[in-house]
Amino acid sequence: MHILFVCNGNVCRSVIAERLTRSIAVEYRLTGITAESAGTRALVGFPVEPRAAEAITGLGGNPGSFRARKLEPEHIDRADLVLTMTENIRDDVRELAAGSNSRTFTLLEAHRIARVTGARTVADLHRHRHNLSRVGRENIADPVGLSAKAYCEVGDKIADALVPLLVALAPAATPGNRHRGRPPLVVQPAASTARLSPLVAAQHTGWYA
Repeated sequence: MHILFVCNGNVCRSVIAERLTRSIAVEYRLTGITAESAGTRALVGFPVEPRAAEAITGLGGNPGSFRARKLEPEHIDRADLVLTMTENIRDDVRELAAGSNSRTFTLLEAHRIARVTGARTVADLHRHRHNLSRVGRENIADPVGLSAKAYCEVGDKIADALVPLLVALAPAATPGNRHRGRPPLVVQPAASTARLSPLVAAQHTGWYA
């Protein structure tokens, strides 16, 4: 299963999600999961925002060797699942790539559907999309320009939604389901996974309430 994460600038939220996914996939041997990211208004060529890099490291990921890029239709076409940081970005993705609606969600939306319905595939997520009432808007706000604490909070919010979602979808993420031309899953060992490991371990016993 190849996952594309999308935000605006591609230097903060989507990178946190991408690098966290890669770290989880390596640590927990989810060999069928790969990840990349892009931005609808990307700061093309920029590295990870420094405070976002700190959040990635704190969550057990590696922020190195990254350059922001603009979202293109081919990025969407090769993804099995597209997870955006806001509803507006989700709608932008759908407009950019015809036929992507059934596999495009906000991260919080996908997490909610899987948690409430027990969905274990992207098809399940889409099937239950309109059968659930929403509580509030399912967006993760951009922390750019805010404090280090705000970046940490955004990182934790992404992890809280993403980690159990990956665990839920992992059985369907087999190597045989990969498409050709996808980027390889490569991540260097993180300095610390203290914040990450307990969170992941908890998901094997159930979802967060």
